[in-house]
Amino acid sequence: MPATESRFTSPVDDIELAAYAWKECAGEPRGVVQIAHGLAEHGARYDRLAQALNAAGFLVHATDHRGHGRSVESAERLGHFGAPGFDGLIADISAYGRRLDEAYPELPLFLLAHSMGSFAAQSVILDYPTLYAGVVLSGSSALDALAAGMAANTEGPAGLEAFNVGFEHRTGYEWLSRDEAEVDAYVADPLCWFEVPEETIGLLFGHAARLADPDALTTLNPDLPLLIASGQSDPLSGGGELVQLLAQRYRDAGVTDVSVSVYPEARHEIFNETNRGEITADVIDWLAAHV
Repeated sequence: MPATESRFTSPVDDIELAAYAWKECAGEPRGVVQIAHGLAEHGARYDRLAQALNAAGFLVHATDHRGHGRSVESAERLGHFGAPGFDGLIADISAYGRRLDEAYPELPLFLLAHSMGSFAAQSVILDYPTLYAGVVLSGSSALDALAAGMAANTEGPAGLEAFNVGFEHRTGYEWLSRDEAEVDAYVADPLCWFEVPEETIGLLFGHAARLADPDALTTLNPDLPLLIASGQSDPLSGGGELVQLLAQRYRDAGVTDVSVSVYPEARHEIFNETNRGEITADVIDWLAAHV
């Protein structure tokens, strides 16, 4: 079933965020999954994944982040976080998670966060270490190391265009997926692929130092299960090395249940990849094992 739509008022500055709910579970729900989408996309793109999660017994909720999707009043504001910046987006994710936790007190709450959403999630789990029963980071990275690599690239394109270097240039977004139909759908979506403001890219890395600081990581919940899933050909993953680095930092901080899945040849949007069925099943199995 398609998602039902509503609005969520950000406690940061009272802006209205578009919210989605997929509630057609098979049988009694056994958990709730909150989805936090990536940069230059929106929550409704996760409909296929949400329905698969419903079929596995999970209720699913998502929002369009500030500056994204139907949370934006005009196309000119796409990609702009507003005065609160990326900190506002981070606060929105945790606030929405707390609302879901209150709405479903009898069910475990999981966070599935992709790309930019995963960058925000890395901060959320430091500030709210016991909010979630488990967290899945998709298309993520060790932000400080990623930023250093991008800064060292003084030749060639900058911004998101740099990620397509090394891939075929049919649309410029081949780095997202090997599935041409999925890339074409992304390009055809008026709420995706917009020109991201330069200052927005910079804001995404604002917490990079904190997220790599061993002292800051001591606030993590050592019992929080973490799954870091990535495509080996995702430029954010550094061939898998940057997600392994991220995982090791969590282990070094005392987190006892950290899993890494790196899928050979898969690119950035693993849930839109040619082997998405395998990846989705793996994530569902991990969630089910941690209910």
